[in-house]
Amino acid sequence: MHRRIAILGSTGSIGTTALRVIDGLNGLPKDKSPRFEVVALSGHSNIKLLAEQVRQYRPKYVAVSDADCVEEFRRQVEGLDVKILAGPEGLTKIAELEQVDTVLAAVVGVAGLQAVLAAVRKGKRVAIANKEPLVMAGQLITTAAKKYGAELLPVDSEHSAIFQSLSAGRHDEVAKIILTTSGGPFRKANPAGIPDATIEQVLAHPVWRMGPKITVDSATMMNKALEIIEARWLFDVPAEKIEVLVHPESIVHSMVEYVDGSVIAQLGYPDMSLPIQYALTYPARVPGSAKKLDLSRLKTLTFEKPNPEVFPAIEMGFEAAKKGGTAAAVFNAANEAAVEQFLAGNIKFGNIVELVRRCLDNCNAKTDASLEELLEADAWAKKEVTECLKNQRTGSKKQRTQNTQRKQLHG
Repeated sequence: MHRRIAILGSTGSIGTTALRVIDGLNGLPKDKSPRFEVVALSGHSNIKLLAEQVRQYRPKYVAVSDADCVEEFRRQVEGLDVKILAGPEGLTKIAELEQVDTVLAAVVGVAGLQAVLAAVRKGKRVAIANKEPLVMAGQLITTAAKKYGAELLPVDSEHSAIFQSLSAGRHDEVAKIILTTSGGPFRKANPAGIPDATIEQVLAHPVWRMGPKITVDSATMMNKALEIIEARWLFDVPAEKIEVLVHPESIVHSMVEYVDGSVIAQLGYPDMSLPIQYALTYPARVPGSAKKLDLSRLKTLTFEKPNPEVFPAIEMGFEAAKKGGTAAAVFNAANEAAVEQFLAGNIKFGNIVELVRRCLDNCNAKTDASLEELLEADAWAKKEVTECLKNQRTGSKKQRTQNTQRKQLHG
């Protein structure tokens, strides 16, 4: 078997891990693993690393989604036989290439949505590492996958675990899906102090090493809220059949409970190389680079229900999953915009959930939404976050002026 791969977001943590996984698979004897050819790569602004990847893997196509970086990238790969695509639309062009049969989507944010949909409409295998496409447009993507015969394979460790556990029974035998979470840095924190947590505290995840946006989502538990929506569409289950449990050891990546009471789980060390590899080699299992789990060294595996006072985002995730459509798109976009503001130092950590809640309350939810309507909802939510912050700053400035005037009036 020969697979021709496009990696969207090759310079991020998932993309770089995927390339290491491919190196390992291509190093196995031919009878142990399919061959993997890197046909296309994409990056945003880390063009130095992208150029290094082009020199090593010699892809035929490269997309640079930040148009301002294209000319510098051209200079860095001058002399190499590679076609360069500029701007966000380059991702879609790569996803549609006839030379590509497998697309690994690892672009953070809404940027990868249209590329995923394009790959699905071409009937490709799509390994989805970024949550946003299924959160925003789960109904559109899963409907298109059935129509065009595309394969949707999860790369998230939790959804990969569920995907693997679902092979133990039929769909109508599933009682519930159990998503696990480490609990992030604030699992045992005093709820009163969490809203004022610093960026350094938020990014200090106790288990996983991820990009800043995903790490912030883990601290708010927005990542789990988004995974609830994603699981609802990926596995065709209602939100009522999804449960979240805190599992600080991060060994049990998720579980499926069947109607007879059996619970099937997938275990492994916290290592993204295993779900990435399985999405690429499925249905085969081959030797890989993931660290093998030594059960004799595991002293304790603990599970607990998440504290809704500490993690109010989870309940919002269930709410958005039940509503679907534009509500889920607004939920995702508002969080994306709020996290960006937090990382820029413009808002407090506690404001992230507050802003998402406000957008979800104020949106005009529509269930059966078109792609255009979903993108409009995404744009509205991001604008709404900006407007909320602008109004807060105006109100604060007005209050300070009034306080100063009172002090002057009363001497």
